[in-house]
Amino acid sequence: MSTQTETFEFQAEARQLLRLMIHSVYSNKDVFLRELISNASDALDKVKLEAMLDKDLEVDTSDLHITIEADQEARTLTLADKGIGMSRDEVVEVIGTIAKSGTAELLRKLKDAGDAESADLIGQFGVGFYSSFMVADTVSMVTRRAGEPTGTRWESSGTGTYTIETVEDAPQGTAITLHLKPEDAEDQLHDYTKEWKIRELVTKYSDFITWPIRMAVTKPATSDDAEATTEIETINSMKALWARPKDQVSDEEYNEFYKHVSHDWQDPLEVIRMQAEGTFEYQALLFIPSHAPLDLFMREAKHGVQLYVKRVHVMDECDALIPEYLRFVKGVVDSQDLTLNVSRELLQQDRQIELMRKRLVRKVLSTIKEMQANNPERYKTFWAEFGRPVKEGLLSDFDNRETLLEICSFDSTNSSDEQTTLKSYVERMKEGQEHIYYVTGESRSIVENSPHIEAFKAKGYEVLLLTDPVDEMWVGAVPEFDGKKFQSIAKGAVDLDGEDESESDEPKQREGYADLLSWLSSTLSEQVKEVRLSSRLTTSPACLVGEEHDITPTLEKMYRAMGQEIPQVKRTLELNPDHPLVTSLKEAYGKHAGDPALADTAELLHGMALLAEGGELADPARFTRLLADRLVGALPATAEPESEGE
Repeated sequence: MSTQTETFEFQAEARQLLRLMIHSVYSNKDVFLRELISNASDALDKVKLEAMLDKDLEVDTSDLHITIEADQEARTLTLADKGIGMSRDEVVEVIGTIAKSGTAELLRKLKDAGDAESADLIGQFGVGFYSSFMVADTVSMVTRRAGEPTGTRWESSGTGTYTIETVEDAPQGTAITLHLKPEDAEDQLHDYTKEWKIRELVTKYSDFITWPIRMAVTKPATSDDAEATTEIETINSMKALWARPKDQVSDEEYNEFYKHVSHDWQDPLEVIRMQAEGTFEYQALLFIPSHAPLDLFMREAKHGVQLYVKRVHVMDECDALIPEYLRFVKGVVDSQDLTLNVSRELLQQDRQIELMRKRLVRKVLSTIKEMQANNPERYKTFWAEFGRPVKEGLLSDFDNRETLLEICSFDSTNSSDEQTTLKSYVERMKEGQEHIYYVTGESRSIVENSPHIEAFKAKGYEVLLLTDPVDEMWVGAVPEFDGKKFQSIAKGAVDLDGEDESESDEPKQREGYADLLSWLSSTLSEQVKEVRLSSRLTTSPACLVGEEHDITPTLEKMYRAMGQEIPQVKRTLELNPDHPLVTSLKEAYGKHAGDPALADTAELLHGMALLAEGGELADPARFTRLLADRLVGALPATAEPESEGE
């Protein structure tokens, strides 16, 4: 039974605002069910609390749940709860919020505001309920507040008017019925009466709601003569692992949950739990995978953790909470009081978000550091899979740079099998050594056999072998570790004996080489900045050395591959005065300074130095031709064959 229906007309500004809610705020129409379930969950929370506070309130809280009913023939979808419900005045106040005065001022602010501010303004209005009009032509609601004798029916087609009437026999709680629009693939409208679609949306958005979500489910016949049956089934798991005590969650449950949120088929390498209490409360359940995803280094790949607010899913990839260099981290963050906009799809970039991000990052890094100290084998697996992206943080995360340096591992000349940390490197440094020496390149085999490293090996100095592309970037941005500066062995002058080689006074390096060095500098002026003698070479005849602040050849190649044209950097050609090729060239130049073949030899010498460090020749064909000519001249002469009879 109901009384006379009253019809109310939306103001012009309210109609305009309603159109904005329906067509502009939500980017995904599927979220309407999430909004309705979230409202129903809140109503159940409130009635349970109200029953505890008011002992005289006559309500039954023994079986609180949410019910979803779909009628495919009538194309209706009904969502009902036995929650706190609403009085007639509350219906006008809450559901009719956008009909309140002040909408004209709100619209003016929306037009003047940017996206973030607009989200804040819209969020002041309880209009999540109105997302129903994205999928329904008409929405009706019957509600009765707990403890009151009568209920209220509200109905609207989302256009110019809405109706309100009193219902005498309404059950406690709220039931919302959507008269669904026809399917429209182009407009992203699905058939929301389909069992599989409802189950899909509940699993995606509301699986961890505290209250059971029940629906009539059709069970197929078990035999030929049997008929299909219909059973009421709870379609959400209600298993919010992050809200349960750690000792009540098994490893199997963690593994299954990880596979659910990550779509991975292997168990995670590490589980990270975090709970923050106080003025700002949230819980986090994060996972470090055991292997890198295929799209780890793809620019278009999305990253971030799933964001929940009071166990309601609001975002799949919340990159605001996890920096890009930790993009491999999967999991869930559930906030109790995070400020969201009306659609719950875009976060407000406020102090709370930044605070959560900082704490989550510190927790992940401390977990990796603990793994490094207490479980070396597991850490090795982690570093092999995710070391490259972690080192990206050295360029972007200044607050945690020291921690990042501590958890990094690198190849070095100390061992061919085991990597080293910077702390271990510093502990092994020779007495008086002031720098952490490193060399960059495309692979370990190339840099380990580079001419630059010969003297360091001979004199027992350890060198870091940096072969990841990101290494070319961070070594130029990170000045030092533990008070020791990083020094490239392929740049500048090297001091291995306590004095700068550019100031050393070695007679053998001075005597008789001035003319040759001057001639070589002139002959190779298009390729090198200068030619000088070296103290870093022991077995190779020559090497190329950059200035301290020069861009490396590998980094230069990377920039060119990205389409960035940069000026060619000329480097210095250093010669080993003890190598037979160099001493022979000096003697040949002293005797035959004008011989054109000497210029070809100089070109070959430069090419050999370039190839030895893994570089690319400007003209490989010419180099090959010059080398072939020299090899022919070096072959022993063959005797004429004897004629028959001799």
